[in-house]
Amino acid sequence: MEQSMDSEEVLKAVFPLLDGVDLASVMAVCKQWRDIARDDYFWKCLCAKRWPSICKRPNPPTTTYYNLYKTFNKRQHYKTLLPPRLSFDDLEFFIDIWAENVLVFSDVVPGSVLQPGFKIPPSGICDMLKFHLEGSEYKMTLPVEPKFTIPLGQNQDASVSVMVVRKDSNKVARIIDKSMFDYIDRSSYRALAFDYLEISPIYPFLSGIRAWISLLFMEDGKEDVMSVFGIQMDFCDVANSKEEVLWLLDMLDWK
Repeated sequence: MEQSMDSEEVLKAVFPLLDGVDLASVMAVCKQWRDIARDDYFWKCLCAKRWPSICKRPNPPTTTYYNLYKTFNKRQHYKTLLPPRLSFDDLEFFIDIWAENVLVFSDVVPGSVLQPGFKIPPSGICDMLKFHLEGSEYKMTLPVEPKFTIPLGQNQDASVSVMVVRKDSNKVARIIDKSMFDYIDRSSYRALAFDYLEISPIYPFLSGIRAWISLLFMEDGKEDVMSVFGIQMDFCDVANSKEEVLWLLDMLDWK
């Protein structure tokens, strides 16, 4: 009996030094360890470290501090998405680009044509742009052939609009509404524009999600002209896979 009491005192001295994962693990050793580790005082100490204000009340907000810690300190695991209801085969993108109010690019692009990147990056592009194109983020890319040019001067205005149509329902949604290419990244040879997505009212808590579009260009031999060889669109603020992008497009305000 004396030996048992000694070991119990040792455990009561050691268990408060454990974190929540280890304290939960020792419960599987034997009945004595489980009974000692279930002492709510240990779990109150862990809750006090995690949520100090919770322990200012005389009693735990749940039945025990153990239940509180077990419920709310769980590590969030990535949940597998259900298969999207949309496919890129269902979509058509209408892309229009202006420079100084002159239309320089206009095309209807089937969703199936958009690729996550260039299979073979064009020769002559800089290393920074090549690194960007090989990144892990999911970006929809349209190779442009023949290339078109846009002036790079400070007073030159270039803008873009993007609409998308669902062929399965003949509904239309707006992705980008005449946004300006306000930022020119000369280190990676990209011109960037963005707009905020119009999400369906049935998702009232989704807002502030941006659609980004980039013009990929290379030097044209003229200092103030960019030769565009690709157009890239992404929603990397919130969607980084093909499935996530399709779910996001499905939540647009289709009309």
